Amino acid sequence: MVLKVAKGDLSQDFSSRYRYNETVFHFSLKKDVLVERSSPLFTNTKFVFLCATFCCLLWGSAYPAIKNGYELFHISPDDIPSKMVFAGYRFLLAGIVLLIFAVACGKSIGRMKPAHYKQMVILGLTQTSLQYVFFYIGLAYTTGVKGSIMNATGTFFSVLLAHYIYQNDRLSFNKVIGCVLGFAGVMVVNFSPDLTDFTFTLVGEGSVVLAAFILSAATIYGKRISQHMDSTVMTGYQLAIGGLALTLGGYLFGGDLNEFGWKALLLLGYLVLLSSVAFALWSLLLKYNRVGMVAPFNFLIPVSGAVLSAIFLNESILEWKNALALLLVCGGIWLVNRIKQV
Repeated sequence: MVLKVAKGDLSQDFSSRYRYNETVFHFSLKKDVLVERSSPLFTNTKFVFLCATFCCLLWGSAYPAIKNGYELFHISPDDIPSKMVFAGYRFLLAGIVLLIFAVACGKSIGRMKPAHYKQMVILGLTQTSLQYVFFYIGLAYTTGVKGSIMNATGTFFSVLLAHYIYQNDRLSFNKVIGCVLGFAGVMVVNFSPDLTDFTFTLVGEGSVVLAAFILSAATIYGKRISQHMDSTVMTGYQLAIGGLALTLGGYLFGGDLNEFGWKALLLLGYLVLLSSVAFALWSLLLKYNRVGMVAPFNFLIPVSGAVLSAIFLNESILEWKNALALLLVCGGIWLVNRIKQV
């Protein structure tokens, strides 16, 4: 492939991007000199597979970790302000860790346009603050197994939103059938084992689904922002801003964390590491690849979340409805992201 640039009056630096066969090439133009910077690592299929799998396993482990955190910090199910403080500490510290890492790598975290700061504030308040307010509330009123399966609806919301945003990501027959199967799985998991009772509460399961929708919309917005700035810096700022908003909001409404035993601190440290690593890697994967290429790995989140919740929270995963729901959700996500080879 050859990129040709016509000569002209180039008094200012010029930068752009070129996509060819799913590989993103970054190049800068200065004084008639073309410099191409490719990203072969984050477009390598095997590396994308490993990173996406690792991220989804980390996110799946968040379900039992959060519910264990409620116990270790003695947070009651109806103590929403304290849940906000708990989430705020997690994301604020994760954001700070990422920003420190960015500085250590020689990246600038202060030389950005005013518009970029505004975008990161919006992203932080939606993807982190608002989304996790509903997620933490919902997880307190449902089981970790159900929560992990319900949260998988985010993949289907992403498909529906992408249909109206991206011209090359329209709904297809596979996607429609996949969405139907996925939402059917969500319905199944809320039935009692004898199919005589349907359990779905707005404050529990409803909050988890709403959090999934907010995350889907915010992720698409974040993908657009990441095309114009470093992904690590963007993720660090949005986590720190969102975490700070959660912490201040929680304390403002009377929340508090009183128990800081070594077990509680270790768990909080794990959640901080989980957030910083997973979100940073996922942002990089989305920056250099299509959403449809990365999204299939999301099926691991409900699977790992359900299995780990069963292991660490002694919750039942062997009920037929949970197994059927997992099968429907994972099958739906596979169909949604199945790409015909041409």
